[in-house]
Amino acid sequence: MPSPLVATSVAADTWLKVDSWQPTGSFKVRGALAALSALDERARAAGVVAASAGNHGLGVAHGATRLGIPATIVVPRTASAAKVAALAEFAVELVQHGDDYEAAEAHAISLAADGPAFISPYNDPNVIAGQATIGHELSDEMTPPFTIVAPIGGGGLVAGLSLWATTRPGVRVVGVEADASRAVSTAVARGGIVPVPIASTLADGLAGNLEPDSITPEIIAKYTQALTSVSEAEIRDAMRFLAARHGLVAEGSGAVALAALMAGKVEVQGPTVAVVTGRNIALPILAEVLAAALEGGGGGRGISRGPGGCRR
Repeated sequence: MPSPLVATSVAADTWLKVDSWQPTGSFKVRGALAALSALDERARAAGVVAASAGNHGLGVAHGATRLGIPATIVVPRTASAAKVAALAEFAVELVQHGDDYEAAEAHAISLAADGPAFISPYNDPNVIAGQATIGHELSDEMTPPFTIVAPIGGGGLVAGLSLWATTRPGVRVVGVEADASRAVSTAVARGGIVPVPIASTLADGLAGNLEPDSITPEIIAKYTQALTSVSEAEIRDAMRFLAARHGLVAEGSGAVALAALMAGKVEVQGPTVAVVTGRNIALPILAEVLAAALEGGGGGRGISRGPGGCRR
């Protein structure tokens, strides 16, 4: 479903594309529905398998339930409790396997070897095309030139937006990773996929390494204008700002685009849109983030507007 575009008070002519109001609480439902809809009757009958930190799994579970497709969702044992609880409400087989996303992904791929289609959260042309629908909605509301700032985990969203932007002269796309997980920017810099260290992060939906044959780094290297990353403190600041100034709940992954703008890490060139991608955060974690702001007297007001240090 279309998501709203709302003005934000970070700086003049900056906007939030609020995709956290999707049915599953995340933009991931776009790509999941696109991939599921592309399956033929035989593939639908065989079912699907998805690996996820949570949000992609919710998108696949939502779409598979609506389309009557059997689905198995594999998440790591460390997945967000809020996302696991939400997944348990769907009529899908939920498997918790491994201590990180890579282990869950490897297990899901092995399950798919028995016949079901594997739907990657990022390494799938149909998923990438589905995420690009955010761009189509923006084109109905904004006139180029403008910049879209969006999160990068596996790169499906930024790859989709960047491909869409090739048909819209004047639209720039900036991708934002968490400092704790920089698989895509490393692959872009080195010209190939290599394993990188993954640290604990509030942006759990962005954490993890890439499949060896992932198509997103090459797309991003060719068509994305800039890449940057944000710290855990910057993610927290953005989450607090969204709650205090806009009444929006955002998980860490959903707040990184705004975090980069607030921290001055994006070179602003006219109208700019930060995509808020998800709200699926466990309440104790959200409470801790917000309480820390109250204890420090903050409330999301410490905003840096200095020039950024964007990486291509």
